[in-house]
Amino acid sequence: MRLSLRKTTLTVAQLRSQWQGRLTTTEPSRQLHSKLACTKGRLMSTDSNKVDEPSKVEEAETVNVPPASEKLLVLGGNGFVGSHVCKEALSQGLSVASLSRSGRPSSDESWANRVNWHQGNLLSPDSLKDALNGVTYVVSCVGGFGSNSYMYKINGTANINAIRAAAEQGVKRFAYVSAADFGLVNYVLQGYYDGKRAAETELLTKFPYGGVILRPGFIYGTRQVGSMKLPLGVIGLPLEKVFQQVKPLTRVPLIGPLFTPPVGVTAVAKVAVRAATDPVFPPGIVDVHGILRHSQQKSP
Repeated sequence: MRLSLRKTTLTVAQLRSQWQGRLTTTEPSRQLHSKLACTKGRLMSTDSNKVDEPSKVEEAETVNVPPASEKLLVLGGNGFVGSHVCKEALSQGLSVASLSRSGRPSSDESWANRVNWHQGNLLSPDSLKDALNGVTYVVSCVGGFGSNSYMYKINGTANINAIRAAAEQGVKRFAYVSAADFGLVNYVLQGYYDGKRAAETELLTKFPYGGVILRPGFIYGTRQVGSMKLPLGVIGLPLEKVFQQVKPLTRVPLIGPLFTPPVGVTAVAKVAVRAATDPVFPPGIVDVHGILRHSQQKSP
């Protein structure tokens, strides 16, 4: 028994000695010891008594970069409706550009200094190249009166050119200020309405998910005619209130459309900007009553 015990003790001692030897010579042990030697940012080398200098890590500077402003192009931005669209878009923090035949308006109001004005003709598609650079959204307020052929070109062809160019440029959304039907008046101004409806068809084709058509009736507000200001709201606002109360009359054949209520230019501008920039605004046609309803809603 004693001999057996001594042998057992001897064997354990030998094993312990061998195991300690392995711990001091094996590579994994040195790596483990090296890792455990890191204290307070200083690395203790296992190969020498040298203390390495701690690594200097510079903190990244926080830079507040404002989001890139989305750009809205207003076609006909120096006109009655277009100028209000520009002002509404600026009030919402958008970068605004405008393209029209006469370029910058004669207005000395401060908002005009914040718009990037382009001069061009939508009947010449090349006019749109520079104006559409970097544009995210478009609102077209282009329209006019004259002979039937002229009205079709201005209300139809010009807008169709703009819609096609915007689609090719990758514009996200396009809002078009068209016009409500007025029954018998449509036949008197056939070129005007034929042009409007042709542009509407093109818009819904090129922008099936981001094209919005506004169909206001008479748009009132203060119009600048030369050096004179015409306060059309004196007539338009009372008529709007009255015609909203007789909405069923608009369904009367032939004369019903004549009871379409007027709408303020600020309401049209507000809805036009929202329709062009709000991704959840439903595409399609918005009539006068829809314009009035959307204008009373708070912007998202």
